[in-house]
Amino acid sequence: MSDQPLRIVFAGTPDFAAANLQAILDSEHEVIAVYTQPDKKGKRKNQMAPRPVKDLANANGIPVYQPHSLKEAEEQQVLANLKADIMVVVAYGMLLPKAILETPRLGCINVHGSILPRWRGAAPVERAMLAGDKETGVTIMQMDEGLDTGDMLYKVFTPIESTDTAASLFNRLADLGCDALVETLKQFQQGTITAEAQNGELATYASKLKKEEGIIDWTASAADIDLKVRTLSPRVAVTFKLGEDAVKLLGCELLEQSGTAGEILPSDKKSIVVACGEGALKITQLQLPGKKPMDAAAVLNSKREQLSAGVTLG
Repeated sequence: MSDQPLRIVFAGTPDFAAANLQAILDSEHEVIAVYTQPDKKGKRKNQMAPRPVKDLANANGIPVYQPHSLKEAEEQQVLANLKADIMVVVAYGMLLPKAILETPRLGCINVHGSILPRWRGAAPVERAMLAGDKETGVTIMQMDEGLDTGDMLYKVFTPIESTDTAASLFNRLADLGCDALVETLKQFQQGTITAEAQNGELATYASKLKKEEGIIDWTASAADIDLKVRTLSPRVAVTFKLGEDAVKLLGCELLEQSGTAGEILPSDKKSIVVACGEGALKITQLQLPGKKPMDAAAVLNSKREQLSAGVTLG
């Protein structure tokens, strides 16, 4: 058993990663360097994309490295010179070659948002929701050269609620993952860590989300469309055709009404109710092209004829 704090190199980029970096900063361990993606342009002109991990590192006086690749021997030597005990990788977004994985004394570990070997890959939270999984969690994994194939070090679980959105589940997993990460580092420090090999026969792959997955098919059940809205937004726009416009569906409620799929059903003057293949949806929030998100009543003020009862949506 050792009381010596670990010397940690942290690699990550978005908010989810920054939460884990903060958890390490709040622990007894020492973050000696941070690796994060090179700065990128944001969607708005002359603005930079958010850089949560870099900003947090700068605020704490931690050296920041932003290489475009870690395949070159020169970059690998930079990491070796840091003499880290361990490298913690959370949503870094860059491939780590074998030389990098083997450089820190204790190797590299990853915080992954699923219970491995289920949902290896890029979108584990959304794939778990879309598949109707009742439970998910976080796995702390020893990284190897495969895609999320390394030995499992620590796992925590959480139910997927029927009211969850991807955002709410991400937030819950972030909290769980931070606690799990700190506990894993403690076990490394004390020499009590144990590893469990993954059963590859049980593996499923969480492929990247695609734009076309957000297109609404009104012949699907209301429950399935509601799940799509809760899961894909805002990373993928969930849309339907209104004339020539692709309108984003941002919020809805399940109803037990019925009708022809895609047909707008009679309702009060402030509501939009659409029949689905099974059940119906009361649309609560929409976004027209070039406009801010609006509630159904506001949209009806300008689109009442196109959204009147009896109209069938594309």
